[in-house]
Formats: sequence, structure tokens, C-alpha cells
Amino acid sequence: MTTVAPETTGSVLVRRPGPRELHPARTHRRRRALELSLAAAVPLLLVLLWQLAAVQGWIDDRVYPAPSTILADGWDRATAGELWPDVWATTQRVLAGYAVGTAAGYLLGLLMGSLSLVRAALEPLLDALYVVPKLALLPVFLNMFGLGEGPQVALVAATVFFFVWISTMSAVMAVPDGHRDAGRVFGASPWQMFRHVLLPASLPAVLVGARIAAGVAVLVIVASEQIAATDGLGHLIFDSRALFQNDVMFVGIVCVAVLGVLFSELVRFVGRLLTPWAPRDRGRGQS
Repeated sequence: MTTVAPETTGSVLVRRPGPRELHPARTHRRRRALELSLAAAVPLLLVLLWQLAAVQGWIDDRVYPAPSTILADGWDRATAGELWPDVWATTQRVLAGYAVGTAAGYLLGLLMGSLSLVRAALEPLLDALYVVPKLALLPVFLNMFGLGEGPQVALVAATVFFFVWISTMSAVMAVPDGHRDAGRVFGASPWQMFRHVLLPASLPAVLVGARIAAGVAVLVIVASEQIAATDGLGHLIFDSRALFQNDVMFVGIVCVAVLGVLFSELVRFVGRLLTPWAPRDRGRGQS
């Protein structure tokens, strides 16, 4: 804590630096250690309470199996090779849909953010489509692509598209006019304006939208697989629930959570590689 020394020179107060100013690296390490400890302790405590409740009979372990039972069943299915086909099927659909949706959303967001006439023409239509629940589009995609991977990938792509489009358009529109004017003064071509002005100024905000879209993509594909798929983690969860195999159902739920976290962190990591100039926070609040 910063203190004020009692000594004065004339009417000037002498300010003493606190521990944070004197040892910033040590303070950051301690803060980071506390954050990591809390991040690990809270879910661990909940799992231990769940285990205790199942063992003591406070909850029906046929409906809510103990975490140890779920872990054992997941390990058995993984070692037997029964789990990985579903994990891989979901991962493929997420990656394919995410790539298509991100590319389309970024290109259109860049165009609409740069050209007001294009924005005036397309924004009302896209705003109307944005509020439509994406799962409601699944029958449309089934009619368009038939059974198979097409509807699943299209649904993820449509979901991701809107997140990336909105974040990109907003980020490009938020680029200060002074940046654009400086580019014009130096005679920047359209490509140079994009490469050296719009891209560096807007990409950090775009990647925030892309990271949010990563988590939503996993959510949407799991819901879609419960309706119109014969494999994948969503199908595993729904099918296990129908057969009252609740331990298998929770294995699928845990896999979905792990997949979502890994995918979101992968997007965060790639974003940091692509935007080394962007400011970093000391915690986990920003991408």
C-alpha cells in the first residue's frame, strides 16, 4: 500500500512507494498464484461435495453418479476406443463450421464497416436474421443439404458468422478517423490501408468476438447432434439419457466442457500470436 511520509520539505509531502511499486514482479506472481489457486479450488470443492453426497446417499447415484464412477467409466470407454469417434466427429464439425463462419463473417464485417452504403443495404436484413434462434434453421439446412455433415457444419457456420460479423463491423467502424487520414496523407493504397491501418486497429476486438463464437459453436453443435446426428458427443449424451445410462451421459457432458475450454483457449492463444501489439491484462478477463 502506498503511504505518505510524515516528513515534509516546506509544504511538499513526500510520497513513499508501496510494495506493489517496489516489487511489481513479485506482486504479480502472488496475484497470479492466488487466481490460479481459486480457479482450481472452487471446481475441486464442488466435485468433492458431489462425491460426498453420492457416497452418503444424499442424492440418488443412479441419476447423479459419483464423479469417481464417471471418471472410471470415461477411462474405460477411452481405453476401449469407444469414446474417441464421438469426440472426433464433434471436433471435425466444430472446426469446419467455425472456419467457414469466421471467414465469411470477417470479410463481410470488414466490407460493411468500411463502406456505409453496403452497411445501409445489408444491416437491416442481417439484424433480422441474427435474432432467429439458430437451431430453428436446422430444418432449413436439412432441406438444403440432406442428412449428413452438411447441416451440422452449416449450423455452426451460421452461428459463428453473426458473432464475427458484428465484432468485425463494430471494430472497423471504431477505428479513429485520424488513423485513416494518416494513411491517406501517406498515399496508402486500399490494400496498404487494410494491412497497416484497419487490420492492426480492429483485430484485437475481432478476436474477442471470435473467442466468444468458439464457445457458442460447441454449444450449438452439441444441441444439433442431439436432434439430427448418429454420432458425436451430443448424440452420445442424448442417447445415453434415453437408455438411462447416466454415467455415460455425464462422460459426454464432461467431454463437451473440456472441448469447449480447449477450443476457446486455442483461439485466445492464436489471438495473442496474431496481435502482439495489443495490451494484455494480468488476469483472464480479456482475450
